[in-house]
Amino acid sequence: MKKLTHFMLLILPAFIIFSCEQPYTPPDFNTEPQIVIEGYLEAGQGAGIPYVLVTKSLPFLTEISPGDFDILFVSNAVVAVSSDGKKVPLTQLCLNQLPEELKKQAAIALGLNPNNITANICAYVDLLQQIKPQIGKTYDLEVLVDGKTITASTTIPNYVGLDSFRWTDLPGEPNDTLAQLLVTINDPPGKNYYRYFTAQGDESLIPPFTSVTDDVFFDGKEFEFPLTKAERRGGDFDPNSFGYYTRGDSVTIKWCTIDKAHFDFWNTRDNGANSGGPFSSYIRVKTNINGGLGIWGGYAVGVTKLYCPEK
Repeated sequence: MKKLTHFMLLILPAFIIFSCEQPYTPPDFNTEPQIVIEGYLEAGQGAGIPYVLVTKSLPFLTEISPGDFDILFVSNAVVAVSSDGKKVPLTQLCLNQLPEELKKQAAIALGLNPNNITANICAYVDLLQQIKPQIGKTYDLEVLVDGKTITASTTIPNYVGLDSFRWTDLPGEPNDTLAQLLVTINDPPGKNYYRYFTAQGDESLIPPFTSVTDDVFFDGKEFEFPLTKAERRGGDFDPNSFGYYTRGDSVTIKWCTIDKAHFDFWNTRDNGANSGGPFSSYIRVKTNINGGLGIWGGYAVGVTKLYCPEK
């Protein structure tokens, strides 16, 4: 297969899709709260345990403080996951119920910053590990809350991993402390969707601002591209180091294959989060939740540990 090397191709699909996204104006900014689901299950090397967060939405123009987050979490839901005729109930677990060390581990498992938790976050988890997520299988979610049934379905697609990793110097001015990471993927023919996370040193894994891509420009080809380091939202922004890795430190890459509904959610969500400003349009985030908002998503995952060498 012809090898493509073009540093900007990874983000072009997102730009093209974003440019076609139609602005949406809510008919009423003061709508009734809806149930919001955020749940995931993973299959593969480095997979985490299945979990579901159940919260309530807020009106579009609501002002909120960190102390208000506790009231958003729904604690009276009945949550279950089904596959192949087997139905597994999930158990509610709240961070404030845990010792400090376990609290940090649970926060990391939920994709949270363990050093910046102010709310008593509650999740529904498979504590007994009865669910064994497998590639190619479909998993149905059922949430019963306040007399309402909310459902969703997701499939864990075949895993397409990264084949090679290499460190290179930054373009432009010489830099002895930072490096760029180039990775190669052999994309199989047919539509594929990807999402990734990075961490450096003892940081927790986080997704980049634009965290998903499809293979519209490299379908069925071997493709090399720069995998930018994810930066935490709200942190200090330095254009000279943004997206690059610090030399002399360890790096963790979590690369995932997802289905189309999962891709559509993150594609529109990232677009909305990245388009802030006084002249930005309201973006309607797509969802696969029946009777609510949010995402129930399956990941085929692979985790790679690297070392970014000193110059």
